[in-house]
Amino acid sequence: MKKGDAYHGKTTEELQTLSTQEFSKILTSRQRRSLKRGSTPEQKKLLTMIQAVHQGKHKKPVKTHCRDMIILPDMIGQLIQVHNGKEFTPIAITYDMIGHYLGEFSPTRRKVQHSAPGIGATKSSGSLSVK
Repeated sequence: MKKGDAYHGKTTEELQTLSTQEFSKILTSRQRRSLKRGSTPEQKKLLTMIQAVHQGKHKKPVKTHCRDMIILPDMIGQLIQVHNGKEFTPIAITYDMIGHYLGEFSPTRRKVQHSAPGIGATKSSGSLSVK
């Protein structure tokens, strides 16, 4: 265990033994309120799929559209594919991701990359050679 492998003073093994209610007391207020409200049906389905992968019953990679799911200690070591609106982004869950949302690691927007201006875009572009 590295020096920084303690989430609020608890190791991975200690976190995995905690119930969801006990774990929510460690989280920040936003995540705590989200867990207190309960899981949506999509989140419950995702958790059952992750448990099936742990037990070896589910062989395919776990794919989800549920970007608002909080990463729990049970998910550590899993490979989850999160949809970003166009494709599924594979995310390997590590210890540092606990308490964050799945959507934070699958960006929906890309950096805009412009090329050269088209013909007629500006007055000076009319003199460019056409290929």
